[in-house]
Amino acid sequence: MDNATLQLTTPSDLEIIMTRTFNAPRKLVFEAWTNPKHLVVWMLGCEGTTMPVCEIDLRVGGAWHFVWRHSNGSEMSMSGVYKEVVPPQRLVSTEVWAGLGPETLNTLVLTEENGRTTITNTKLFPSQEARDGALKMGMQEGVSASFDRLAAHLASIA
Repeated sequence: MDNATLQLTTPSDLEIIMTRTFNAPRKLVFEAWTNPKHLVVWMLGCEGTTMPVCEIDLRVGGAWHFVWRHSNGSEMSMSGVYKEVVPPQRLVSTEVWAGLGPETLNTLVLTEENGRTTITNTKLFPSQEARDGALKMGMQEGVSASFDRLAAHLASIA
């Protein structure tokens, strides 16, 4: 059973690093992170949200686009471009939230030990103001809820 929790740190004025360990092999975690059929199950943030749009072109220069719909009908979207794709260990992409701030650079690193995979997701912001704004918008709570769903989803497909 996976009892890990999200660790969120701010090692510099421009970064947020999110880390969590999952009881699943790296290849499966990478698949769950990059395949739309899995993402729409777990990457939903807080309760009551769905992901009606999940488009991924998983290659260097390929784009991705997600849209979330909240229970009240409001929507938010984000998109980006893959800069580096090294299955199953590393993804680097840009990220822009529609109407909610500047572009970030996200670096996802997956490491496996004894069948357990640690995700280290580093978000690099263009300014401290942008980083602090993301934290104030409930990023930690949303990511934590999504990662709890990811852990359950990984257990169901392992």
